Amino acid sequence: MRTLETRLAQARELSFAHHGKRIGFHLPGMFTVGATRGRYPAVSITGDACALTCDHCRGKLLLPMIKAMTPQSLVEKCLALEADGHLGVLVSGGCGPDGDLPWEAFLPALAAVKATTRLTVSVHSGFVDRETARGLKAAGVDQALVDVIGSDDTYRAVYHVDGGLARLEASLAALTGAGLPVIPHIVCGLHYGELRGEARALDIVAEIDPDLVVILSLMNLPGTPMARVAPPPAEAVAELLIAARLRLPRAQMSLGCARPRGGERLETLAVAAGVNRLALPSDAARQRAAELGLAVDYRRTCCSVRHGPTENPW
Repeated sequence: MRTLETRLAQARELSFAHHGKRIGFHLPGMFTVGATRGRYPAVSITGDACALTCDHCRGKLLLPMIKAMTPQSLVEKCLALEADGHLGVLVSGGCGPDGDLPWEAFLPALAAVKATTRLTVSVHSGFVDRETARGLKAAGVDQALVDVIGSDDTYRAVYHVDGGLARLEASLAALTGAGLPVIPHIVCGLHYGELRGEARALDIVAEIDPDLVVILSLMNLPGTPMARVAPPPAEAVAELLIAARLRLPRAQMSLGCARPRGGERLETLAVAAGVNRLALPSDAARQRAAELGLAVDYRRTCCSVRHGPTENPW
């Protein structure tokens, strides 16, 4: 059996062949490093409310988001964000009982944001039907971020949703059919730390052949049923990054911001696997990139977005 180092090198060389010896370090909008803050904040159209109360989150991820619970408020907040120098927004929110968001009421506001600002607009879409997907595309939304979960057991146990896998696949078909770029996110260990549906999730992602795949790892957030659950080992997440690279050599790979803090081992393995983007890099990740001779781009956006020229290091 080939060693992990051998597999990392294979993935890395394949990445270099298709994308060059370069990595992007990203500072998302809700984070600050020293005096430098990201310029791509998240906005919740449901405030702190979420009907699903998923076991890994319980609405905790909504708390730091900017609140814009009416269409008028969304437009006003986005105008203010652009005036303050932000580059774009991730429009998100809590889900209803069926795993969807109230997009219909906000479509005119999204269109107004795109018509009156230069902001890039990402949406964390949740489940959508064809009409909603077409509405998001018509409004000018730039990309849809979709959590790809490969197990109905996980949908039931963690998200409290039945038939989630079929609804996910229908949503992906609706979004791609509408011509909206999809950025799939795969969370390793979402089933209480187990790797259960990740291989199937990668199969689903491969079917839509995206330009970028974001890999995440379970965050055991305080105050949730998973607060004391051990995230999967860094090596297990690295193996998924390797598998994704071998399966989709032309797609860019990113290690996203939703992962346990202080995980230098995971970050250095990701860099060694040839990831093209990495959110919130540690000093160890920067050092590994230097050791590999990588050119580095610094961007104060979500890792799903490459916006404008590279910035000064932070």
